[in-house]
Amino acid sequence: MNVMPQELEVWYLLPTLRRELVKIFVKDYSLKQKEASQLLGITEAAASQYIKSKRASQLKFTREDIKKVKQTAGKIVKDKIHVMEYIYELCHDLRGSKSICDLHKKYTKNLPKDCCICVEK
Repeated sequence: MNVMPQELEVWYLLPTLRRELVKIFVKDYSLKQKEASQLLGITEAAASQYIKSKRASQLKFTREDIKKVKQTAGKIVKDKIHVMEYIYELCHDLRGSKSICDLHKKYTKNLPKDCCICVEK
């Protein structure tokens, strides 16, 4: 099976970002699950599943990725109006990251060793 990098973003990156953001909002910023779900425009049930790692468990972020997610969470908590912009910027920043490249290689077996499809040129 061949998977495009954009498909990875929709299927794995966005859900994993939501999972991590919900967890950070609840743990680090003491937001209620309902508040976290409203910030991200998801259901409270989805937020609950993210917290319990019942959703979005296929992609594992590196420590560096988590650091970027935490920085974005801080921006979102301070400025709730531009949530989508911050998440878009974070997605853009994580393109070509080791996490995404490893996942891409897992689902697309015939990629060359020096593949740089996900990396912006």
